[in-house]
Amino acid sequence: MQATLKGIRIIDFSQVAAGPTCTMMLADRGADVIKVEAPTGDLGRQLGPPWQNGQSVIFMALNRNKRSIVLDLKTPEGVESAKQLIAQSDIVVESFRPGVMDRLGLGYDVARQLKSDLIYCSISAYGQHGVSKEKPGVDGIVQAVSGLMSVCGFPDGEPSKVQAPVIDMTTGFLATIAIQDALLHRAATGEGQWLDVSMFASSIQLQQVSLASYFSTNEVPVPCGSGAPYSAPNEAYPAKDGWVMVAAYHPQRWQAFCRLLGQEALIEDARFKSPTDRVMNRQELSALIAPVMRTRTTQEWISMLELADIICAPVADYADVTASALFNEGQFTTKFDHADAGELEVIAPFHPSAHGCKPVAQVKAPPRLGEDTQEILEHLASQTSLSVSTTNQV
Repeated sequence: MQATLKGIRIIDFSQVAAGPTCTMMLADRGADVIKVEAPTGDLGRQLGPPWQNGQSVIFMALNRNKRSIVLDLKTPEGVESAKQLIAQSDIVVESFRPGVMDRLGLGYDVARQLKSDLIYCSISAYGQHGVSKEKPGVDGIVQAVSGLMSVCGFPDGEPSKVQAPVIDMTTGFLATIAIQDALLHRAATGEGQWLDVSMFASSIQLQQVSLASYFSTNEVPVPCGSGAPYSAPNEAYPAKDGWVMVAAYHPQRWQAFCRLLGQEALIEDARFKSPTDRVMNRQELSALIAPVMRTRTTQEWISMLELADIICAPVADYADVTASALFNEGQFTTKFDHADAGELEVIAPFHPSAHGCKPVAQVKAPPRLGEDTQEILEHLASQTSLSVSTTNQV
């Protein structure tokens, strides 16, 4: 992976997941990320299980390639050191509730006086403005309030959330895009800017298709399990030994699927004649397909479906995924040795090369709490002295 952001310094005041995801992706691309932590550390260090030798696996998964400095921002000395860091940096990322950085004396208006072309990215639950700006929020809460939980699970079932922290990840990804866009803007104009990235807005972006459908129909969607609300058959069916996800909703594949099942009569059945008919009568259709699917194993169905050019896949758990050729060909993981946790395997930096799979550059283990404090402060002092000396010469 090319170090496209080499020479860019980021001061990272963010915690837990969304902000750290963003700054990790920027660090993967060569940026010097200085993680500013309170004496008690990032809240993410306390998040678990799982733990590995007492260290949070979740924290370590999101904080590689960074340096850590401990600053007590409740003291004048800590705030002054933070200001000096900001003055020598290109980007600030913070994830406090709106107003907290202002109260600390480190808000955007102060920061841009320290560095006129600074890019300042604020990540919060609900944004810097509006009625909910002061409310706290985490991934599950935002999945609930943004409507995402309402379309997960099964009809008449309990609310269900996506177990992977998709809002945190999406927010981190969108913040990364916004920062890189701001860097391009700065390169063209010399201007910095304040970015307002919220988890709620990110969740709305994630649901573009579902919300566009709602705006068109004014019908509140109901969850449909593994199915897709816009097409059928497009869901998981039970086999003898597992589940098979089948996407046979295009006309030719629908007909091929019926023939493969030995259910040719379904092709002309008025209940399933058109794509809309099949969606409207999804439960009846599933009730007819499932008993046939149970007669063969997952692998038998995969072989038969692929031979008929019907899109399909086994429903895999993480053990299945990580043992698969698809996963291993992609070289999706990397390992590092952490001073306390030992060796840890994590998802590798994203490397979308079209020239084949290449091993990623060696990654730096997540920092211990404050392990770079002395080095950073000494460098800061030398740079400050140099600046004062240069000013005096002028």
